[in-house]
Amino acid sequence: MIPNLPEPNETIGELTKLLGQLAAFSDGEGPGVTRLLYTPSWANAQRFLADVMAEAGLAPRFDAVGNLYGRLPGTDPDGDVVLTGSHVDTVRSAGQYDGAYGIVAGIAALAYLKKTYGEPRRPLEVVSFCEEEGSRFPLAYWGSGHASGLYDWRSGADMADEDGVTLGEAMRDCGFGREELGECRRDDLAAFVELHIEQGMVLERMEKRIGIVETIVGQRRYAVTLEGAANHAGTTPMTMRQDAAAGAAECIVRLEALASQWGEPLVATVGKIEARPNTPNVIAGAVDFTLDIRHADEWRLNAFSELALSEIERIALRRRLRHKITPWLATKPVPMNPALARSAERVCQHLIMPYRRMVSGAGHDAQVIAPLCPTAMIFVPSRGGISHSPSEYTEPRLLADGVAVLAAMLYELAYEEQPT
Repeated sequence: MIPNLPEPNETIGELTKLLGQLAAFSDGEGPGVTRLLYTPSWANAQRFLADVMAEAGLAPRFDAVGNLYGRLPGTDPDGDVVLTGSHVDTVRSAGQYDGAYGIVAGIAALAYLKKTYGEPRRPLEVVSFCEEEGSRFPLAYWGSGHASGLYDWRSGADMADEDGVTLGEAMRDCGFGREELGECRRDDLAAFVELHIEQGMVLERMEKRIGIVETIVGQRRYAVTLEGAANHAGTTPMTMRQDAAAGAAECIVRLEALASQWGEPLVATVGKIEARPNTPNVIAGAVDFTLDIRHADEWRLNAFSELALSEIERIALRRRLRHKITPWLATKPVPMNPALARSAERVCQHLIMPYRRMVSGAGHDAQVIAPLCPTAMIFVPSRGGISHSPSEYTEPRLLADGVAVLAAMLYELAYEEQPT
């Protein structure tokens, strides 16, 4: 059954107010929002959200790493939890929607359901995961990774940020990393639904208001080094050069052409390049660059990755360049739950809300929680596809659309009697 859903005007004001208030918790004086794990702005944001949850009639609690949960108890004391939410941390100079929208939308949805329908059968919770972005310490998904059992906070405490502050020190300074706060792993989840901005331009370009994610892509990341011979730019004939920069340029153009030939949803990106000695009148003796490959199908992800690496090797050998390729990230594609995707589709059809089934090209907490329980991911459009930027923006009406779809899905999962 599709329940009565909140009118846009009921949620737009509260959403925009909370997003603006949350954006004020930011370190530094630069543009945008900078809220890194276990910093003062992070701690203040989590405390603020705990107060907002309490005001909405949800019982807030923190776990040992600082994940914040707001709970609406169910009439079945032994019922597993229906969870929604996202992450509170940001990249540096971020926008105000990435992660934060999923949290405030979850609070709004639970508050509406409580006010309209009272207690659910199954407990409902909204989570503000402590970290997802990997912006301060050499890790990512620190919040959902603890909920899923991927991490143990006791074994990661020695990792340090760029200022030499260890994760353990930062965690303790914020009041976490203590045994008495209890275990972080969740073994009581019935379902997880994450609402998020798309961070891409597909929905806007196709004039769709909701994206229903079918799969979160797998990723392969590599560090590539090509080594030739640094030499004088004026006295070394073109036929006698071992130019690492020219070799890297050929590799990059070739990788772009191959990715275009393979077609969507495959993408390949060289995002960072450094030449050595990086001097105007010296032929580059070495070039380091990164390679990021993503696809929703594991076989095609592996096949393209093998082809890409063989092409780099072929170009390096022909140009008499030494090469080194170091893999440093390999994640598998993660499918979302088909039944939950169908639920989101039914809601969109009922509301006559244009939607699209799609792949997520970015990583999200949902992929970490998916092995624990049925998981869904819902997108709303991002203006211009811009994200991780102060220019990140989603129209308030579209934010309200996401809350309506989320509230309907949570009602079905937590209020309706589930088949056994």
